[in-house]
Amino acid sequence: MTRPVPAIVILGNGSLATARKIQQLYPGALIHGLAERVDGADRVYHEFGATLRQLYQHDTPIIALCAAGIVIRTLAPLLLEKGAEPPVLAVAEDGSAVVPLLGGLGGVNVLAREIADGLGVAAAITTSGELRFGTCLLNPPSGYALGDLELGKRFVSDLLAGERVRIEGAAPWLDQAQLPQDPQAHLAIHIGSAEREPAANELLIYPQNVLVAVSADVADLPITIRDALHQAKIAVQSVACLLASDQQMASPVLREAALELGVPLRFAADADSVGELVRNAFGQPVSIRADNGIAIAVADQPLDPLLIGRPRGRLAVIGLGPGAAELMVPAVKVELARANDVLGYETYIRMAGPFRADQVLHCTDNREEMQRARHAFELAAQGRSVVVVSSGDPGVFAMAAAVLEALHESSDSSWHSVDLEILPGVSASLATAAQAGAPLGHDFCVMSLSDNLKPWTIIEKRLDLAAQADLALALYNPISRSRPWQLGRALEIVGQHRTAETPVVLGRDIGRPGQTLRVTTLGALTPEQVDMRTMVLIGSSTTCVFPRAEGGEWVYTPRWYGEKSVS
Repeated sequence: MTRPVPAIVILGNGSLATARKIQQLYPGALIHGLAERVDGADRVYHEFGATLRQLYQHDTPIIALCAAGIVIRTLAPLLLEKGAEPPVLAVAEDGSAVVPLLGGLGGVNVLAREIADGLGVAAAITTSGELRFGTCLLNPPSGYALGDLELGKRFVSDLLAGERVRIEGAAPWLDQAQLPQDPQAHLAIHIGSAEREPAANELLIYPQNVLVAVSADVADLPITIRDALHQAKIAVQSVACLLASDQQMASPVLREAALELGVPLRFAADADSVGELVRNAFGQPVSIRADNGIAIAVADQPLDPLLIGRPRGRLAVIGLGPGAAELMVPAVKVELARANDVLGYETYIRMAGPFRADQVLHCTDNREEMQRARHAFELAAQGRSVVVVSSGDPGVFAMAAAVLEALHESSDSSWHSVDLEILPGVSASLATAAQAGAPLGHDFCVMSLSDNLKPWTIIEKRLDLAAQADLALALYNPISRSRPWQLGRALEIVGQHRTAETPVVLGRDIGRPGQTLRVTTLGALTPEQVDMRTMVLIGSSTTCVFPRAEGGEWVYTPRWYGEKSVS
């Protein structure tokens, strides 16, 4: 039962030493530093507000080394619902103050005390209940779930007003709390997995000690599970996870049921042996109730789903974009953060970093695409979360096709059960076009001039037809030391259908340090001006060029086609 790794966000080098001290408390936490103001951060960001809001929306605990007011104003538009927020703290640059701001029900005060202890200061706890009783009653520890938040607020309010309380059931974390206990008290904290009607005088806390195994196809699965729990007089809040057999791994019904119940989904070779699984994992007594394809196991103590069976493996094929961090789509950043294993060409993996110490990097040569794809499936089939990295977009001359080809040719059912997702990225052609303006603003053709995987005769034919059709052209892999003559031949073919004045955009390493952008013409372009890291965009007959006010030129292909012209 692990909690999310926090993100440490800093604005300047003056905070770095304190950030490093905090980082030692949370293995895997990354320091996010503002570009051009922080040297040595694990991750670089360019806009504080956007970065903080993105972390918050992904439920990432935030430790911001800056003034509390900055954090509050930044997150204010997102503060819609108390109780649905990650922990957010402000820490003084020199570590002299630790202020919990948001996430009282997400353990922010626990986090604040841990950080304060690590820095040798006192946390600025302001929560009345926690100050009075030494614990947040509405935030039970991992493995326990609160029954009703609104009733809980009233309950704590009554306690603060002077009421006394009795504890029913085992609540080890309350042993050290300063609660005004009385065995005859009207108020009661009830800890147990039995289904129970909420009452104003009771704070219901449920140990998550129940496992529900699904061994057959069941109609209306969430309703069936709830009915089975109700018949067994077991509270839904006590369910720790759903368990099913490996053969059911790709079932959308199971996935949706787990989402609706808000519990993890685990798999085992023999989900029928529920009691044995739990006993082997935890060594504690289990009672079993089974009926109509549903088995319910109740343990004496909370269960850790991570120790039961395994999760469905996940394989995400991602595109990093052209290289700049701000051009990487948010979903890709989330996927990289959750990965157990990252596979790819070493250059691209380094672009995707930094990585935590627990993440395994599998760097391979750029020509080993099929081996890499098969290795990714082997890892994901073990229940791991795997990422295959491409630059640009994974579906444009990159790893998505290789991964799907590996799956298509495989008869291994465990590979086909993997949760496979392709996440897009900004391709080099689109990144270069955006820098120049809109040279691909009308119909265009994307081609690779590499003949490693297709005959040059096919390339020539496609070039000729695309140029004849007056399509703007985006040329990947335009030239290399082993193919020094092919770009010249390609330009000859295009030149048969375009004038020498046709605009050409050359973008080298766009989105990376040292990027260059140059606008020339088809007649002036020679192969010596291009290398393998250059994207070549050749305009159509309607592509226009005009001066930029700050110098250079804008290039665009208008969306109209015909007699219209720009004076």
